[in-house]
Amino acid sequence: MKRADVLLISIVLIAALAFLMPRWLSNDADKGGPGKELKANITVDGKLFKTITLTKEEQTIEVRTERGYNILKVHDYGVEMFDADCPDKVCLGFGFITLPKQTIVCLPHRVLVEIASAAGEDEVDGYVQ
Repeated sequence: MKRADVLLISIVLIAALAFLMPRWLSNDADKGGPGKELKANITVDGKLFKTITLTKEEQTIEVRTERGYNILKVHDYGVEMFDADCPDKVCLGFGFITLPKQTIVCLPHRVLVEIASAAGEDEVDGYVQ
């Protein structure tokens, strides 16, 4: 290895660390956990179906409509779509969500799961005249 190779590898490593550092140093104030009390709103066809509290304990919620069914699993202060009988199964690909404003959507069944904002986050920041 020449000096230029070592220099190039060093620059690439420094650039990679520069992108990873904010993730390691970010504060998890928005994340759920003990004492955070995040909630998820489940809406079906634009109407509120149920509001659930995200807890560490595992619970299963079944959403049945005339279009089909969706099964949600709540655990570890988050929620995920566990099963659905929709043809494309795209809703299962949203994964495990834990932060405010994250969503899971099942378009064929018209089901939306959204984690509600932390307390006080939706307040008005200012008025424009």
